[in-house]
Amino acid sequence: MVKFRWVAAGLIGLSLAGASLAQQGPVTVVGLMELSGTGATAGTNFDNGVKLAVKEINAAGGILGRKIEYTTMDTQSAPQTAKALAQKAVDQSAYVVMGPVFSGSFIVSMAETKRAEIPNFTGGEAANITQQGNPYVFRTSFTQSTAMPKLARYIKDTVKAKSVAMIWVNNDFGKGGRDSMAKALEAQGIKVAADISTDPGQVDFSAAVLKAKQSNADALFVYTNEEESARALRELKKQGYDKPIIGETTLTGQKVIELAGEAANGAVAHVGLTVDAPQPAIKAFDEKFQKEYKYKSDHNGMKGYSGMYVVKAITEKVGKFDGKAFAKAMHGATIRVKDVPGVLLDVHFDDNGDLDRESFLVKVVGGKQVVTATLPPVQPIP
Repeated sequence: MVKFRWVAAGLIGLSLAGASLAQQGPVTVVGLMELSGTGATAGTNFDNGVKLAVKEINAAGGILGRKIEYTTMDTQSAPQTAKALAQKAVDQSAYVVMGPVFSGSFIVSMAETKRAEIPNFTGGEAANITQQGNPYVFRTSFTQSTAMPKLARYIKDTVKAKSVAMIWVNNDFGKGGRDSMAKALEAQGIKVAADISTDPGQVDFSAAVLKAKQSNADALFVYTNEEESARALRELKKQGYDKPIIGETTLTGQKVIELAGEAANGAVAHVGLTVDAPQPAIKAFDEKFQKEYKYKSDHNGMKGYSGMYVVKAITEKVGKFDGKAFAKAMHGATIRVKDVPGVLLDVHFDDNGDLDRESFLVKVVGGKQVVTATLPPVQPIP
């Protein structure tokens, strides 16, 4: 009997030791990223941003003393693939899932992380992502319903346009942006002179540009993915389009500028994040990213990087690795750069998981983004 007690005690001791080691082992974070397909530019940048943040956080001791084990899975820019990989991330007991970036993929895949009560971050901008009551969804970018009114005010007050032609991509991202912008323009008394839909991955923009020219609108709003934006800009230059060309973040991203060349010059966009912003934390990120990857990040890299630092900040606030507690703490959270430089800008999250912070107007000049204005948050950061 005595021998049995010693054996039993030994087994209990080993069990407790194993549990303790599990608590101190790596924390699993999974990235569902568009590493191939039409979203490869966005997904690769977002993924690299996350990886840079993970490298820094681990070098500084991890989160609550535990290192992050980050793995990436390629959604191939396909919603059903993203959904299957989200289930795989659940099976791997992910603490947090980063991505997908594309709204259409995220809308499909987030059902899997919701069921498992896993916090899920996205760079997607489609307004309906956070309108479905999913308490585990959080953005690293503005929602379209926040960004478009800012841009519409610029079109009215600065461009003085009374009519606008719109070229947009016919997917969840594009339709959401088109609808939000149409509503914002109407609120400013601006007429939509041409409403031009294009296909994801579209190569030939000659017909779309011709329709925009024939509308005689005072300005053109372009809302397509990065590669398509570059093709549209090249075609606009080819056809001699001479009205203001205005867009959101995907119109003037670094990859767009590289692909469009001189055709990108003059394009204006409202951007939530840009490495060309004058803030010290953003300048430091730009230097580190270029040193790590040998190229300049776009807004997606900044979203992935800042999103990972949000994970660190909120987890440390909660004091434990608990998806439910994390999600609850995210709603209404404010994180400031002075406390967590990696968030890049002071940021506030509302009860839907949408964020608010400063943003920027940029113009492409000489092949580079030039910040022309810093726009305040919609509401003062509390």
